[in-house]
Amino acid sequence: MAFGLQTGCEPDAMLQPGEMPRLLLHCCCAPCGGYALECLSPFFEITVLFYNPNINTHEEYNKRAEELKKLTVLAEYPNSVDTVISDYDSAEFETIAMPFWDDAEGGRRCRACFELRLGQAARCAGKGGYDAFATTLSVSPHKNSSMLNEVGSILAEVTGVKYLSSDFKKNNGYLRSIELSKKYDLYRQRYCGCAPSVKRAHAVGVDGR
Repeated sequence: MAFGLQTGCEPDAMLQPGEMPRLLLHCCCAPCGGYALECLSPFFEITVLFYNPNINTHEEYNKRAEELKKLTVLAEYPNSVDTVISDYDSAEFETIAMPFWDDAEGGRRCRACFELRLGQAARCAGKGGYDAFATTLSVSPHKNSSMLNEVGSILAEVTGVKYLSSDFKKNNGYLRSIELSKKYDLYRQRYCGCAPSVKRAHAVGVDGR
């Protein structure tokens, strides 16, 4: 139930020709969304889902949500792009992440977080009758695309909704995301979202993501 992106961000031939398919795109933040939307908008009508209960404060959540809405207003896309902002509930993340709270970034806590956020996207895509779901998370060089795509593929089998696998950091995707952030004057956060990632960012001086 998973299909992928060819070189140049063109989806491979798994959807019906002659139709404009609908994609539910989980988005972690505006900077990552900029490049993914640029890639995908020629091929899909897109609803961007901002569902990120891993973000450590309500203030930060609202700031990232507003930046995402700003992007979709300023940028011009070949097909329609709508935005859905989920209510903030950090307890959803803390419940699934607490057993792995002290794990290194990229380990079990991150996988549980991927399962939470992509799981919500898959369920929303199913309820909304979308042709597929995807995520922008693979833009970041700090995110394991293989793990993301494994989680997405499993959720596709469980929900029956096709998953668009990706590694948006390829073909200089991360650099393009930085260019688009500068073009639209987007806030680029210095950490993924959760409290442990804040500590790591302060410790190693991570650049904006």
